Amino acid sequence: MSDWTNDELMTVSAARALSAARTCFVGIGLPSTAANLARRTSRPDLVLIYESGALGSKPTRLPLSIGDGELAETADAVVSVPEMFNYWLQGGRIDVGFLGAAQLDRHANINTTVVDRGPGRPEGRLPGAGGAPEIAANCGEVLIVLRHSTRNFVDRLDFTTSVGHGAGNGDRRRLGLRGRGPVAVITDLGILRPAPDTAELVLTDLHPGVTVEQARAATGWPLKTADAVGVTAPPTDAELAALRGLKAA
Repeated sequence: MSDWTNDELMTVSAARALSAARTCFVGIGLPSTAANLARRTSRPDLVLIYESGALGSKPTRLPLSIGDGELAETADAVVSVPEMFNYWLQGGRIDVGFLGAAQLDRHANINTTVVDRGPGRPEGRLPGAGGAPEIAANCGEVLIVLRHSTRNFVDRLDFTTSVGHGAGNGDRRRLGLRGRGPVAVITDLGILRPAPDTAELVLTDLHPGVTVEQARAATGWPLKTADAVGVTAPPTDAELAALRGLKAA
């Protein structure tokens, strides 16, 4: 099973990033696919948590939304939404938050609310915040997964929905945010991580066959690179089989 797409490697890489997590607050879409893949491969005991109140969900297929009945039916427990946020999330009881984005800036701040469609056109409304601002603020750390293009990786957000690293290193502490914030952004071209001194996203890994120039051309700001840019490992046959089985279920 040697043929794979960069989208598949993006999802596999995102699942691998959960290999040390115990609990994961999961966003719908690409984050949910990656988190459920992790449960089927490297992290079978990973506790999946959804903002609708499902704790320890074990869906047999990818959920359509946070309100999908499969999440409640397969959960260890279902709690109220206020308890989910006030006790579990804001109480600092969740290791990793896994989010997607419509727009992302160089400090991993997220927009999922509205985009500017240009002069004379109405704003483009997006799905909105949901629980993402609280997830970004309170989980031990945050992973972000999205496709890499200048449409998504922008120099300036049209709207700030969820704070990543704010204006740079130290801004989360100044704002009183509990968690470490985004520690990795996983795309279909590679992986970016915040620089220790500035918290600006830096390209640290490329997927096989992708060049630094391609990644820079797909980024809306002058993308910096690590001193040594690594290459992500291709998906294994077992990872591909599990991912394709998950999508086919």
